[in-house]
Amino acid sequence: MKSINLICLPFAGGNRYSYRDYELKCPPFIKLIPVESPGRGVRIREPLMYSMSVIVEDMYRQIKDIVDLQPYAIYGHSMGGLGAYLLTQKLLERGHMAPITLFITGTTGPSAISRQGKKRHLLSKKEFIEEIIALDGMPEEILKNEEMIEYFEPILRADFTATETYVHRESLPFDLPVTVITGDEEDMKDEDILRWQNVTIREIDFRKMSGKHFFIFKHPEAIIDIISDKLTTHSKIFQR
Repeated sequence: MKSINLICLPFAGGNRYSYRDYELKCPPFIKLIPVESPGRGVRIREPLMYSMSVIVEDMYRQIKDIVDLQPYAIYGHSMGGLGAYLLTQKLLERGHMAPITLFITGTTGPSAISRQGKKRHLLSKKEFIEEIIALDGMPEEILKNEEMIEYFEPILRADFTATETYVHRESLPFDLPVTVITGDEEDMKDEDILRWQNVTIREIDFRKMSGKHFFIFKHPEAIIDIISDKLTTHSKIFQR
């Protein structure tokens, strides 16, 4: 099978190394390509971004030269899931080859009103860290280290600002297969998750896995198996 690029978009606070376990578990035909946002990782000296439109434009610049070279798919968790939707819009609007499929985990549909109802980016430091703890997304060793908290807090606050101030604008749905996976302990309404169906004319494959918001790190093999199976199926159709 021809190799497929799997473009992975970071969740809030994430960087290019966040999907390292996934990269190690991917079958040989999948080449994982992590996208790095500014203000962290190898781009630590660049200023943070506070708007989804600016963030997605930055993502686009990173991958625009590779998407027309061979088949690809896009995967995003949480903020990265919203980014996957917006990035696909931008790629299609600018005449690029469409992704084979999209993989979305841990987030509601782009049109969910609950996105703007959250104002976590405006919380005090104490309340903000409590929210992060509730998401089960930060290792205990970091939470006990004040220097690490000082490093991660502005990154997380910037990313939360971007997602919580995002204003959805209706557009024509994609003609793409989409898989949406969420944790069964996540603080999301099913009706908001089901709003993903509005982004494509295909029937979405909705799935649940056990766990809170960062269930993806408890089930890496299962998620990679789903991605591998879907890419195998859809790439065969794509290459006919």
